[in-house]
Amino acid sequence: MPMKPVAFLRVSLLVFLTACKSSTPEDPVTLSQEFCPPEKTPKPVGTNAALGLAGYAKVMCSAVFVSGRDIEEAIHNSGYFFLPDELQDKVSYTVDETEQSVTLSLGDSLSRSAKFHGSQGCIINTGQGLFFEPVEVVSSLPPADSTLWPMGDMIEQQTTGIDQARIEAAIDSAFAPDGLTAAFVIVYDGQIVGERYAPGITKDTQLESWSMGKSLTATLIGRMIQQGYFAIDDPAPVKAWQEEGDPRGDIRIRDLLQMSSGLNFHSHRDPDARPEINLMDHFYIYSGAVDAFEYSFTRPLQFPIGTEGRYHNCDPLILGHVMKTTLTADGKEYLTYAQKELFDKIGIRKQVMETDPYGNFLLTGFDYGTGRNWARLGMLYLQNGQWNGEQIIPESYDDFVSTLAPGWKTPVYGGLFWINGAGEMPIPKEAYYMAGAGGQRTIIIPSKKLVVVRLGHNRGDAAGMKSLNNALAQLMEIF
Repeated sequence: MPMKPVAFLRVSLLVFLTACKSSTPEDPVTLSQEFCPPEKTPKPVGTNAALGLAGYAKVMCSAVFVSGRDIEEAIHNSGYFFLPDELQDKVSYTVDETEQSVTLSLGDSLSRSAKFHGSQGCIINTGQGLFFEPVEVVSSLPPADSTLWPMGDMIEQQTTGIDQARIEAAIDSAFAPDGLTAAFVIVYDGQIVGERYAPGITKDTQLESWSMGKSLTATLIGRMIQQGYFAIDDPAPVKAWQEEGDPRGDIRIRDLLQMSSGLNFHSHRDPDARPEINLMDHFYIYSGAVDAFEYSFTRPLQFPIGTEGRYHNCDPLILGHVMKTTLTADGKEYLTYAQKELFDKIGIRKQVMETDPYGNFLLTGFDYGTGRNWARLGMLYLQNGQWNGEQIIPESYDDFVSTLAPGWKTPVYGGLFWINGAGEMPIPKEAYYMAGAGGQRTIIIPSKKLVVVRLGHNRGDAAGMKSLNNALAQLMEIF
């Protein structure tokens, strides 16, 4: 029976890994260099055009069938960055409403498509179908429109003593022209005190959230820690690292949360980043339609564990692998765990977490949530992990995710959360936040009892961040 192309790539990764091993060195740092030297590390397969078109098609499929956006608007404002600049205006598209798919083409010779698969959102077509069975994810909560906030969407009129006109003025700043802000939500002391959406967007619109999903990964891992599946300083239970002499066996859950695993995984944020972005590991897991978990945990070490903070997608993806294998071994359904054990507990009825063709959540970027969803997640941290009297995540977990990771040279990163230690935003340095491409932010300011959510579209990133800072500066004066 012929081997499927994607399956062949999975086997190739293990062949590369075996071919690179050295059994002689004893020093951990030397061993990590010789275990799989950088020149023999598995690399992305494809071209900038083909990979970029695949990633772009996935984003367009999600824009149409997850977010309900107009394709003309979406193709201009989102996902275009997967392609080199010179190709972005040469793309044509076809939307198949019956099949719920989007196909993008470059001329007559190259096209890639993605299809909507219900609760798992949109997935790039491989030509070989899916390698898992999609699962419907259903909330057990009662209707949101008849349930009070924050467990539902009914908002009680509160007397807060806050000047509402000043709140509205701050929101005006957040929606400055060219910023493409789609949603803006302000929660003070547990209550929504300000909220606005762009035309065509509502409180129920599942919007592109990108790397805020990394913070969602941290939250799910925190939930599993609270449930006793493992401890934060346990070695990450990755079977592929358990062979004798494999230095990666010492990587802890903590190291992965702090993006300090030391694994070699090329990213556009690396000091030595190459210009061919679409052929970097960071983007390949989105556009390659490969088993993203396996591609991540087969990376060799580049730095001693815990010593170098690098913004690498492999670390949160490996945590996803840990989550999947641990839950599966316990007889739990991986694809519904988040809804049952996290979202239903804090009032979130729907959060679209997309997967690769193997059914692995790509929470490094392919995740869609509403402004209120992200506000609830921010509130969970503001409340020290408690909700309705239940400890959802460990009580001190908010301190962990908001504390500078030792491997990071500048005070900007904690535990899959960014921190304001360098004062990049006009808010207290104690603030920490979930962040994603295109200006996605969920900002937690404990001393002000504030959670601020801003969602928008990629094209407006630079202008949107300026307008967000203007809005935040006004909010700091108000509160």
